[in-house]
Amino acid sequence: MRGKVILAGAGPGDPELITVKTARYLQRADVVLTDRLVSEEVLNEYVKPDAEIVYVGKQCRRGISTPQSTINELIVKYACEGKLVVRLKGGDVSIFSNIMDELETVVSYNIPFEIIPGVTAALGAAAYAGIPLTARGYSTAVRLLTYYKSDVVTNDYWKELAETDDTLVFYMSSETLDKLVKKLIENNISEDKLIAVIEQATTPLQNVQVSSLYEYEEQLKGKTLISPSLVIIGKVVALHQRFAWLENSNSNEYYFKSVSNQLTTVENLNKVP
Repeated sequence: MRGKVILAGAGPGDPELITVKTARYLQRADVVLTDRLVSEEVLNEYVKPDAEIVYVGKQCRRGISTPQSTINELIVKYACEGKLVVRLKGGDVSIFSNIMDELETVVSYNIPFEIIPGVTAALGAAAYAGIPLTARGYSTAVRLLTYYKSDVVTNDYWKELAETDDTLVFYMSSETLDKLVKKLIENNISEDKLIAVIEQATTPLQNVQVSSLYEYEEQLKGKTLISPSLVIIGKVVALHQRFAWLENSNSNEYYFKSVSNQLTTVENLNKVP
């Protein structure tokens, strides 16, 4: 007996940015395997009351993370019980996620599945910061990148990134941001390209900080950034000042629970008689 697995994106934070299709599947799901970067509001509003919610979040090098192998095992376990399983990911399912591992799993076990896209963090953050990513006269392309460790980007590619007029969007790079800026400056990036750091994009706790790359050391270096943070670099960042429609929260609170808090919550629920 086989159930079905839905690999779906929940969007970047604002619960109203979830797709209608994902919301409808959440209302039918028997089990929801959810990432850390899925808001409690999404789960409370769209998941049916008797569904089982299992937190399988990751938090990079901080806190407790669920191994991918465990997530794969849970997908197989519930699907083989004949259940409708929604594997719910923050943002979009195909952008810097482990969807390949999960696709290989469902295919190898011959489990029916669907892939439902979501609003990825780059699009949500840019929209809520008033930064059109391909604004006419500023940029004609966008590159989605990550620099979570120093060997991800080669020296030759740094040179290309510094020279291009494409808008650069870096995911999962807040901990290496100092090195990222240094690399671009070493490769003589143009002074008319600015950097925007967007914390907790699309949530009520969003904060946007903008700086010249060459003034980054005085204005932003060393600041503790709240996860998740997204980085946008390019000429389009200058448009934030004119088109920002959402004020900074100026809050240091966390919108998304840490993995350890989510797991504790689940453990406590399991203890209720």
